[in-house]
Amino acid sequence: MASTFTDLGLELMATGENAGTWGTKTNANLSLIEQLTGGYISQAVTDSGTPTALTIADGALTGTAQQRVIELTGSISGSRIVTFPLLTENFYFIKNSTSGAQTVQLKAASGSGATVTFATDKKTWKIIYVDGVATNTGVYEIDVDTTSSPGGSTTQVQFNNSGAFAGDADLTWTAGTALTINSQKELRLGDSDDSAYVGVRSHATVSGSYTLTMPAATGTSDQYLKTDGSGNLAWVSPSSGGISMGKAIAAAIVFG
Repeated sequence: MASTFTDLGLELMATGENAGTWGTKTNANLSLIEQLTGGYISQAVTDSGTPTALTIADGALTGTAQQRVIELTGSISGSRIVTFPLLTENFYFIKNSTSGAQTVQLKAASGSGATVTFATDKKTWKIIYVDGVATNTGVYEIDVDTTSSPGGSTTQVQFNNSGAFAGDADLTWTAGTALTINSQKELRLGDSDDSAYVGVRSHATVSGSYTLTMPAATGTSDQYLKTDGSGNLAWVSPSSGGISMGKAIAAAIVFG
């Protein structure tokens, strides 16, 4: 019985075969295992409508899909496809180092299995798993924690700045105490369609720090907010308007 090969190209030698060459073939297998485990290849992506086909070479180290790390390179002028052989079950670290704002899709050589795509602006790494299903091999992205390091300085609130964390010295959080907006910047409350907002901000010059404490309830119609001098606000009703009957009579006597 002749030797056979695994889907990743390792030679399975049959009993009684390959007399005198077992050492050579075993060493080739071990080298291939090493390459499959931690090998690296730089693979230029074809700049045409023809997919760039990664390959498996039985018993050899020349297959482009027989590396753990694959860096995709080259200048591309349109969306491109890189394919993996059917039956290949493995995981890979893929780096998109192509130039040009184009997508690069990773998929099986045929079939409609799952695919993974680098967006036009993603010149980054992906970890993928190729499931090796015989009739419809799928390529899946393995989610990993890609949280960026915090931006700015300690206590600064983080925000998304073009896909990376950033901080602002005028927007800080004092743990367990307060969110502070400095430099007379606003807190903006947008309307239902975000076309306009109500902004709240500090006076330009504040003689001393103070806190306004809102009432516990909404109050009733026509009431207004009043402070107790210590920053505690309450809903109060306005005083009765006009003058008394007696005062009206006295005014009539004096002024006629």
